[in-house]
Amino acid sequence: MDLIENKTFDEIKIGDSASLVRTLAERDIQLFAAMSGDVNPAHVDVEFAKSDMFHGVIAHGMWGAALISTVLGTELPGPGTIYLGQTLKFRRPVRVGDTVTVSVKASEMQADKHRITFACQCVNQRGEVVIDGNADVIAPTSKISRPRVTPPTVTLHDPGAHYRELLGMVRGIPAARAALINPIDAKVLRSIMTAVRAGVILPTVIAPAKLLRAAAAEAGEDLSAVRLVDVRDAHEAVTRAIAMAAAGEVDMLVKGEVPVDDLVRSMIANGRSLLRDRRLSHVYVLDVPTYPRPLLLTDAMVNVYPDLNAKRDIVQNSIDLAHVLRIELPKVAILSAVETVFPPIRSTLDAAALCKMADRGQISGGSLDGPLSFDHAVSPEAAQSSGIKSPVAGKADILVVPDLESGNMLAEQLEYLGQAQMVGIIMGARTPIVMPGRPGRDLACQASCAVALLLVQSQRLHRPVVPGREAASVA
Repeated sequence: MDLIENKTFDEIKIGDSASLVRTLAERDIQLFAAMSGDVNPAHVDVEFAKSDMFHGVIAHGMWGAALISTVLGTELPGPGTIYLGQTLKFRRPVRVGDTVTVSVKASEMQADKHRITFACQCVNQRGEVVIDGNADVIAPTSKISRPRVTPPTVTLHDPGAHYRELLGMVRGIPAARAALINPIDAKVLRSIMTAVRAGVILPTVIAPAKLLRAAAAEAGEDLSAVRLVDVRDAHEAVTRAIAMAAAGEVDMLVKGEVPVDDLVRSMIANGRSLLRDRRLSHVYVLDVPTYPRPLLLTDAMVNVYPDLNAKRDIVQNSIDLAHVLRIELPKVAILSAVETVFPPIRSTLDAAALCKMADRGQISGGSLDGPLSFDHAVSPEAAQSSGIKSPVAGKADILVVPDLESGNMLAEQLEYLGQAQMVGIIMGARTPIVMPGRPGRDLACQASCAVALLLVQSQRLHRPVVPGREAASVA
């Protein structure tokens, strides 16, 4: 058993010393920010911390002082030490990646009060003194020996990190013309307007003017410079928006207070020139803090019980979106309850057929595997423990669910238990349809518009497009 044992005052002599070696990692800075709430860019912006402008405020003060305290509290004198104070000078910056040797040496002792002054020094990997000074402690007078406690593992999550990366992708891309369909809820309107201010979209609002003005007043938004198309109701707003898209007046549609099925059915009925020879389907773009990359999930909103042909289109739509998000060869996991073909479970048969369709070129641009259970799709450990060898297992970029029911439940579980944020895009038409996420989540709304802008930019770069056949109806 690894024990931690102190040295009492009587056991310590002038000149006695102890030391430890640590390397400053990005994680250390993030942990400090999470603990203290200090989000000063000089402390938490790693790129800034690497720059010459950074003078190591946190790395010097908090991290270095903490390491000195660690040596005194665990090594010399060790357990039972009472820290009285310290006087430190910060000679040089400590940056991410620097390795520091922290040492303390007993320099003065007061027997009547059991006080010891330690000379403290931190030296980097280049032999440069970065911190020096003195620390005063009361040393223990009785022996203490205890099992060394292993610090708890702290898992750091950064909600929204993937969405911020998406916003970074659209910097420098001209904003897309967007038809905002009936955004008459104050929270929805406020979130969408953050995307306008971020330079992602140029809005045309299609809504009843009276209701829109009320929502704008509640949201505190000034819409005087925004083009408004006044309509009677949500149904007319949808029809007008689709007509504007067909006429080339807007590049994307952004859903407001409109039922999804009304929007999809109206697109099929009134937007024939916008449809391709592929079924419309919905793709969630999820920011799951516990997952190392953006995660796409389809279809949880449009196709209720898709057949095999519909699933082919659903898979291809999601792959096309992944390409736009700069995932060159997306790993597509076809989900089911089990990872073997089991005829009583139809989704296992569909999964096997979809994989064979990909082998035959009927689905292109991605690496497919299935059937896979959820854990085997997203967890390398689960896949390895079950002996599943696959380029997709444990590393999925896209999750294809059996039907809308399972997809909707999975998405909401990730949102409420996995702290995920989610936005959606309806794919399959020439004009992307943006589902901006739950009201009030500004970053998610901006990210959804950024995804659509990337789609629009891709279309700009690949015109002209040959008109497609009429899309299949919603299942």
